[in-house]
Amino acid sequence: MKKFIETIKNIYKIEELRTRIGYTILLILIYRLGCYIVLPGLDPARLSALQGSTQEGLVGLLNMFSGGAFGNASIFALGVMPYISASIVVQLLGMFVPSFRKMQMEGESGRRKMNQITRYLTILILAIQGPAYVTGMIPRNAIAVGWSGFAFNMISTIILMAGSMFVMWLGERITDRGIGNGISLIIMIGIVARLPYAVVAECSQKLSANSGGGLLILIVEFIVWFFVIIAAIALVQAVRKVPVQYAKRVVGNKQYGGVRQYLPLKINAAGVMPIIFAQALMLFPMLFSLSDKTRGLAATFGNYTGFWYNFVFFILVVVFTYFYTAVTVNPQMMSEDMKKNGGFIPGVKPGKQTMKYLDDILDRVTLPGSIFLGLIAILPAGAIKMGVNNSFASFFGGTSLLILVGVVLDTLQQIEGYLLMRHYDGLMKTGRLTGRSGM
Repeated sequence: MKKFIETIKNIYKIEELRTRIGYTILLILIYRLGCYIVLPGLDPARLSALQGSTQEGLVGLLNMFSGGAFGNASIFALGVMPYISASIVVQLLGMFVPSFRKMQMEGESGRRKMNQITRYLTILILAIQGPAYVTGMIPRNAIAVGWSGFAFNMISTIILMAGSMFVMWLGERITDRGIGNGISLIIMIGIVARLPYAVVAECSQKLSANSGGGLLILIVEFIVWFFVIIAAIALVQAVRKVPVQYAKRVVGNKQYGGVRQYLPLKINAAGVMPIIFAQALMLFPMLFSLSDKTRGLAATFGNYTGFWYNFVFFILVVVFTYFYTAVTVNPQMMSEDMKKNGGFIPGVKPGKQTMKYLDDILDRVTLPGSIFLGLIAILPAGAIKMGVNNSFASFFGGTSLLILVGVVLDTLQQIEGYLLMRHYDGLMKTGRLTGRSGM
């Protein structure tokens, strides 16, 4: 505890870090305030149907990413999801389209071009999602008297587009003048905002007189949750270090290179994207519920705690982990970069053999990573089966837990970087935060 207090004092002593943290907190408060501002022309008391339909499935995922704004019909209802969707599309284009790949190689100017294309694509996605949300999600009886349907739809769509672009701007300002990745922080704050309500609901359920649980069961749940968090941290942080030797060059009286470094290959290079893709795909059987012959199939895959739903969900997460890793991690590019910089893997010839060697390592490390990610993805269903409240069970795994762990670790790493630059001890002197000097 004394070490923690000393670290807080060191953070306060660094003026730049203190300013950045204060600026980040201010913008986050603005975002959270906007999540409760309902669209003009709506009666908030009549939105219970919308809030009830945004608890599960992909819609529940969107509501989670928006910090509850999606279910509140807020001006920030669409949140940053359109921007994330546009970023994923542009990232995939950079892997398959030569012109986009060339922009990625152009450094800062190429990055600005890619960001501009991402913004334009975000507006296009908003122009599609905005009217769909207004007409498909908002109950008609919630529209105040005196508002025509066309006027409400048009004004609400424009406000939703402007609100989402404002949230994106907040995220960029946090990235530039705050601490950490702004978009990720905004998503994390939306998830964390639901945590206190989930914990209170779980405690009330277990400690109520009619419950079959009690204080002991509640303590066991929190202990299990703690170990699940530790396992998620291990999944996010785990890397396979591939030794890389750089050739020695002598220029005049100076020697360059001749050192051994490590190429870190993450066990979970895909992050949470496989879970998001798998959850979206699991909603397709629901489209066949209109036919009597396929209604049983839709009912089977509509049961989020059923065996077949979670079995198929697990398989999809494993498959998408391999797919997304293959798309985002390019062994050929890594091999070429090493060759250009005079680097080589000891015992492996540069070029095609290095590429094949890295590809084999990726296949081997992705297998346990994908299985572990699949288990994390289906843990909430197991928690619900064990009697955990639905809202609290979502924090036992899945997208919520992985985003929380990933963003918190990234933010801690950012703060630790400032502390180490000023010759202060980091946040965890004996910890293993990735990027800590001396590791």
